[in-house]
Amino acid sequence: MATTKKPSTRVTLPRNLPFKKNQQVVYPLQGVGKILSIENRLFKDKKTLYYVIYLEVSDMTVMVPVDKAVGLGIRAIVSKKEAEKALTFISEDSEAVPTDWKLRYQMNLDLLKQGSVVNIAKVVRTLYQRSKIKELPILERKLFDNALKLLVDEISFALAIKKDEVEQLVFGKLEADLPEKLKTPSAVVREDDDYESFEEDQEEVGEEEEDGTDY
Repeated sequence: MATTKKPSTRVTLPRNLPFKKNQQVVYPLQGVGKILSIENRLFKDKKTLYYVIYLEVSDMTVMVPVDKAVGLGIRAIVSKKEAEKALTFISEDSEAVPTDWKLRYQMNLDLLKQGSVVNIAKVVRTLYQRSKIKELPILERKLFDNALKLLVDEISFALAIKKDEVEQLVFGKLEADLPEKLKTPSAVVREDDDYESFEEDQEEVGEEEEDGTDY
């Protein structure tokens, strides 16, 4: 009796893929994700190869075109050495920042979009030290919370320790010698801007338009 072979669903993958199945990667502004699969999907009547990535911190799965992944800032998790370097970095003095808080906000948001662990640590350090002088407005507080979450998420994976332990490490570093830091010129702040007017224009702040598909 003749049998009919089922068509193969196996995807032939290029050899030079930047990331592999089951690899942990960092998605800018989203955190650490795991590549569940690499699949061909139809997009505008054309087969496109996608990474299917599960983001644990937001419990969300996204699809990112393989050929655009690096351009979107997706990268491998940093090494243990780089993670420890980031922890050391946040205990250092912050550089001088613009007195216009809107410029500061955009500067820090741009650093988060760039996505390097040191840039994320810089945002955490700058906003934390600033919060010790004057309470952060809502938008900067949200930015700090997001940066802290991203930093803790990646360092937790890089060092293979629990997130609550990483958060304790981070705040321990931030608090180290804090009174001395606040006496430096870089910590002097002058507020003369209207927070509310800018906040009204930023209803969708923190939400990045993704070049993939959520489902």
